[in-house]
Amino acid sequence: MDSAPETIATAETPRGPLELRERTGTDDTLVHELAVSGSVVADTLTTDAHTALAEDALGLVEPPTRVLLAGLGLGFTAWQVLKDSRVRELHVVEVEDLVHWARLGLTPTLGVLARHPRAHLHEGDVRQVLADEPGGPWDLVLVDAGPWLPVDPDSLVQQALPHLTKGGAVAVSAADGLRVTRP
Repeated sequence: MDSAPETIATAETPRGPLELRERTGTDDTLVHELAVSGSVVADTLTTDAHTALAEDALGLVEPPTRVLLAGLGLGFTAWQVLKDSRVRELHVVEVEDLVHWARLGLTPTLGVLARHPRAHLHEGDVRQVLADEPGGPWDLVLVDAGPWLPVDPDSLVQQALPHLTKGGAVAVSAADGLRVTRP
């Protein structure tokens, strides 16, 4: 039986309260939810879109050795990227408190990401990571932040293009699929 969600962590953001919740699902599994201003934006039951996003984006470049991911969420896109053994280095940037929650291990996936030797978590603005040297060059810049991305995706794409390797790509998750830009 589904139980009511319990908030296990919260933070104030410019878009309203960010909450990490947990509840027991119908099959007695532990379900985590990420909510912004009371609306659930991600949960651990529906991860297929994150898996597909990572797989599609990784297929754009050969090899996807260095990947920059904007948006941590509950960590499923990042985890799928790390499942590809060709990825030697994954940098994940998140503006919210999720990086702190990952380091605390508040969900199993976030905890694994925080300790993974090929994953590097950054709390801040992806534009700053792109501007910092020696941040690039990147084989793939993947933006998985949905409609709550706090920056204009087109300006982010333009900023990322000079930091790509030859053959690299910027991929932005959009409602109608993956928007891909190459230099």
